[in-house]
Parts: sequence; structure tokens; C-alpha cells
Amino acid sequence: MAAYKPALNRSISLLQATAINMIDMVGIGPFVALPLVMQLMGRGTFIYAWILGAVIALIDGMVWAELGAAFPAAGGSYQFLKAAYGGKGKWGRLMPFLFVWQTLLQAPLVVASGAIGFAQYSTFLFPLGWLGKKILSGGVVILVTFLLYRKTGILGKLSVFLWAGVVITILWIISGGVFHGHAPVQHWVPTNQQTVLTAIFWAALGHATVKSIYCYLGYYNVCHLGGEIRAPGHNIPRSIFISITGVALLYTGMNLSIARIVPWNTATHSEFIVSTFIEQVYGKNAAGIATGLVLWIALASLFAIMLGYSRIPYAAAVDGNFFPVFARLHPRKDFPYVSLLALGGTALVFSLLFNLTEVISAILAMRILVQFIGQAVGLVRLRKKHAKAFFPFRMWLYPLPVIGSVAAWLYIYIFTGWKFALSGLLMIVLGVLVFLGLYKKNSCSLFQLPDGKDEKEVINS
Repeated sequence: MAAYKPALNRSISLLQATAINMIDMVGIGPFVALPLVMQLMGRGTFIYAWILGAVIALIDGMVWAELGAAFPAAGGSYQFLKAAYGGKGKWGRLMPFLFVWQTLLQAPLVVASGAIGFAQYSTFLFPLGWLGKKILSGGVVILVTFLLYRKTGILGKLSVFLWAGVVITILWIISGGVFHGHAPVQHWVPTNQQTVLTAIFWAALGHATVKSIYCYLGYYNVCHLGGEIRAPGHNIPRSIFISITGVALLYTGMNLSIARIVPWNTATHSEFIVSTFIEQVYGKNAAGIATGLVLWIALASLFAIMLGYSRIPYAAAVDGNFFPVFARLHPRKDFPYVSLLALGGTALVFSLLFNLTEVISAILAMRILVQFIGQAVGLVRLRKKHAKAFFPFRMWLYPLPVIGSVAAWLYIYIFTGWKFALSGLLMIVLGVLVFLGLYKKNSCSLFQLPDGKDEKEVINS
């Protein structure tokens, strides 16, 4: 009898994939970013930043949907960039390498930022000093790693359970504004169209959208799990668009509801905006329950984030482009346990070393050029190379969504701030230097496709 060889199983359904996406998107981010967006935009226009964030997510989601359906394998962007740029010379292999290089830093930072936010929000329930916050944030990382240390099929069911808590919490917030709000909704929507025609408005919108788009990130998490999605050609695009639309509606309703209840000056300076909102509507005891539900959402988001990112080093290692130990699957539970433990361990260290201030801008600046813009341009390259039948899903109005995606991400990149934009460029430069050193040492093994094989054939195998 042949020995059993572990492999990723396509066991995640459309419902489960959508749940994973949505709980990734709705983490601690919107509850922390909401007051920041209000500060930057002002009373009548703050909702524009959330609407623009949704539009950018939908436009860029078309790029992800087309690539995810065509290359449904573990690793997401790694697979896309490898297919679009790899296999033809040194520089063609650079982009996928840079993505893996950046993931080593930004993925644990994303996880750590969520854990740190969890600890900070917990102080509404009980006082914590600096050491207490660090212990709690580190404990959250350990807990999420433990929850993920199991079979993918079980994770899909657990994600639906966590997702239910996300939806119930936000619907509760929305209902509070609908039934108890005293300010009319139109009060929060600008009526003077001249306000949107000024340079000051677009500058403020750019800074505010840096915060709001961070709260939408995660609509592509299903692509990182492409090797575990059932009927990926259909379910990956569907889960992306359903999750973006659902979260956009929830965010819009939540923002307008809170703005109708909480006084503007209080809202813009609140560290616990949802808790403050619920306390004003239902009382202090209910605010404690709401805070617990917000922490539930933050925990669920970290669950989805670590689940998706743990597949990227695994995918690179399977290709022979990363340390071989990361290619190991658990002998009985069939998941990349080494990659998961490495991500969890690094995130644990980061959660103890860093604070939440300005992390959002740093994470975005690090991703935009290589991942978002790089793969949008890569899709154009793949479209020229392959026939229509190669793509199970093809975006509408091509190439307008690609052009819009690139333009939108450049706009966001500029408003991350010069020091973060510069740090993103520095990370790329360091990656290029490391790549050149590795290429010179062992040029035959970096990002090469087997002779005579098509990109999709290799990835789907």
C-alpha cells in the first residue's frame, strides 16, 4: 500500500469562504478607525471615506476575483505574481519574491496590530497597565494559533460560527441608531456640492480613506485559501463580491447610526466609540456586553487573517522558493502547521514590541506597490498571454477596473504619509538586494516553471 501523502483538501464551501472573508474584514479596525475618520473629514462628509473605501474594494475585488478563479491555490498573490511575471529571466522572477519577502514582515504586523487593538479595547471592561496590555495581546495571538491548529473542514464551520457573532453585533448597533437616533440621516450627508470640489476636501478624503480602506482589507483572503475552496472558479469571485457588499452595507449603517446618537465632539475623541454608543442607548451593562462582542469580532478577524497568511510561506516552500520546512503539512490534520506556528510566533514577538499608533499606514504602504498594483498590472500581462477560456471569471468593463484600481491605490499610497511611503520603498529596495544575492548564488531554482508546463497546470497541481 502506498504511503499516505498529506495534501490540502477542497473542503471550504461558499458560505464558509464568505464568512472567512467577512470576519477578516471586520476586525477591531472599524471600531478604532471610526473616530479617526470623523476627525479627518468633518461632520457632513465623514461617510464619504467609507463609501470610497467600498468602491476601491469593489474595483480591486474584480482583479482578485479574476486572478483567484484562474489560479485557485494556496498563496493568493504569490501565485498570481509568479504566473504573471515568473519564468522569464531574472527580473521576471523578482515580483513574486518581493511579495513573499514583504509578507514575512507585514503579515505578523497585521496579526499583531489586531491583538494590540484587542488589548486596548479591553480596557473599557477592566483597567490594564502597559504590562497587562502586552500580556493580553500576546495571549490573544497564542489563543488564535491554538484555534487554527486543526483540520481545514473544522475551521470552515468554526468561521461561520464566528461570523454570526460579527453580523449580530453590527446589526445591534445599527438597530440602536434606527430606533433611538434623534438626528435625521440627511443631516450627515452634505447638501452643498461645492464642498467636494475643493483640494482640501480631497486631501482630507485621502487621509481618511487610508483608515477606512484598512477596515475593508480582507476581501481577498479567500484567494490565499484557493487550494481549499470548493468549485473555486465560481465560489472565489462570489465570496469576494458578497463579502465586500455585505461589509459595506454594515459599515454604512453602523457609521450613520452612531453619528445619530453620539455627540460629534464625543465621537471624534472616543477610544471606545461602540461602547459609548451602546451606553447612551441601552445603559452601562449593555455597553459591557457590546464591548465583549467587539472583542469577539476582533478575535474572529485574527482567526481569519492567520488562517489565510499561513498558506503563503507554505505555497512558496512547496515551489522550492522558501525554506523547505515550511512546506510540511501536519501528518494527520493536513494543514501547514510549520507556517502557522512561525507566523504565530513572529506575531507574538511583534505584539510585545510595538503599539498600534500609525501601524495602519505602515501596513498599507508596505503592500500597495508590489501586491495591489503589481498584480493589477500582472493581470493585463496574463490577459495578453492567454485566451478567454483560460479565465473562469472575467471582470466587467475591462480594462477600466484595472485602471481604476491602480489609480486608487496610488492615491491611497500618497496619503499614507511620506515616512510610511518611504519605508515601503525601502522594504522593496532591501528585497531587491536580497533577491539579487540569492539569484547570483543559485539562479536555477528561483521561480522557474517546469519545462513544457503551463502556469495554471503547475499551480493547480
